[in-house]
Amino acid sequence: MSISHQGTCPPRVTTPLLPGSKRLAQFILLASAMLTLHSTAQSQDQMMPIATPEQRHAIELGTAPLPASGSEALTPESWHTQYGSRFARNVTLATLTPFLPEPGTASGAAVIVAPGGGFRTLSMDNEGWDVARALAQQGVAAFVLKYRLNQTPAGLPEFQRAMAELFSRRPPRPDPAQLREQLAPQLADAEAAFALVRSRATEWHIDPDRIGMIGFSAGAMLTMATTLASQKTQPAFIANIYGPIDAVTVPANAPPLFVALAADDPLFAHGNFGLISSWQAANRPVEFHYYEQGGHGFGMYPKETTSTGWFEAYRNWLNMHGMLKPKS
Repeated sequence: MSISHQGTCPPRVTTPLLPGSKRLAQFILLASAMLTLHSTAQSQDQMMPIATPEQRHAIELGTAPLPASGSEALTPESWHTQYGSRFARNVTLATLTPFLPEPGTASGAAVIVAPGGGFRTLSMDNEGWDVARALAQQGVAAFVLKYRLNQTPAGLPEFQRAMAELFSRRPPRPDPAQLREQLAPQLADAEAAFALVRSRATEWHIDPDRIGMIGFSAGAMLTMATTLASQKTQPAFIANIYGPIDAVTVPANAPPLFVALAADDPLFAHGNFGLISSWQAANRPVEFHYYEQGGHGFGMYPKETTSTGWFEAYRNWLNMHGMLKPKS
C-alpha cells in the first residue's frame, strides 16, 4: 500500500531593504517563485492519467485473467502518475519484467520485486522498476512482478475516494490459510514468477537456489504469503519493506528476513514487533531497521530522513549473506 506525501518547502530567503520600486519588484519575483514551488508540489500530489507505458521486456506469466464479476466486464488496465511515480491499476494479466546485470557482473542471485498499492494499484517506479535497476547495478538479477489486482472504478475521482476509504482503516491481519484464499490470484502470480525464473535460470545466469523476494506494503504481504502460505515455492531470502509485522508461525526452514519500517508509518508502526520476535523464536536469521521518520511508501524516493538509507542497508545485508558475489 503505497502512499508517500512529499512536501516541497520553499527555501528561506532574506530580502535586503531596497528602494521602493526595486523592493516591490523583488517581492513579486520572490512570491512568484514560492507559488511555482507550491504549485509543483501540489501537481505531483495529484493523480494524473497517462498512457500505458511501453513494457517491451515484460513477460506474461500465463496465470488466468481475473474473472469478470457477474455480468460486468472487467475494467481495462490504466495508468496514472502521482508523487513523481507511475502507477498501474486494474491489472488483469500478470507479467514479469527482467532487469539483468551487465555481462560479467552477475552474482548468480536473483530477486522477485513486488510493488505495493493495497492490491488495488501498483507503484511501478518507486517500488518496482527503480528497485530492480538498483539491484541489477549490484550484480543481482531483478524481476518486477506486475501481479493481478482487485478491480477499482474506471474514473480517477472515484478511485481516489475508494483508496482514501481503504487507507482510513487498519488493514486486516489474515492467517496463512486465509492468505491462500484472499490472495489466491496474487499468490498464483508470485508462484508463476518463481517458476519462470527457475526455468530460465541458465539463460539468465541465475543460481536457482538463490532466488529471493522483496515486497513493499501490499507487496510485502504477498512476499510473506509466498513464504508462509505457498505450497509450491520457497524464496531463498526475503525482505518486508513497510509491510505488516504481526506475529506469525515460522517454519523451521524459514529464509533469512530483512525488515524496514518507519516509526511514523500510519499503517503498520502502531503495534508490537511480533514478526521479528517470531523469527527470533524460531532461531531464524532476521534484521530489522526501525527508522524514526519516513512515513509509509518511502521506497526509492529521496527524502531527508534516515529511511532513505534502507536500500544501502539491504545491499549490505545481501552482501553479508553472500548474494553479491558468485557462489564459490
